[in-house]
Amino acid sequence: MLSMAVRVLFLCSRNRLRSPTAEQVFASWPGVEVKAAGLSRDATSPCDSEQVQWAELIFVMEQAHRIKLAKNFRAHLKAQRVICLGIPDRFTLMQPELVELLIAKVGPYLRRN
Repeated sequence: MLSMAVRVLFLCSRNRLRSPTAEQVFASWPGVEVKAAGLSRDATSPCDSEQVQWAELIFVMEQAHRIKLAKNFRAHLKAQRVICLGIPDRFTLMQPELVELLIAKVGPYLRRN
């Protein structure tokens, strides 16, 4: 019997620190497929409609990201659950405090799936 992985998209502004850290942290979790993108035009990997439609769970780092996601991708948001993590842009890539925060905030959602 095939086990379906939950598809998770992590979004921040420029896809340089928070969402790539989340992608790296959760990429090795069993039963989870992850992608990361940014909502700004100058993002390393800009978010697109395909990513939004692919995702079952979308984690945004700040409330402003939730608003921008809804504004830019309203037509593509259907059954996805969008969760705001409330993680400010004050961390470096793979900073231990950021990793701990992500596991504490995201982990419970992924363990239930």
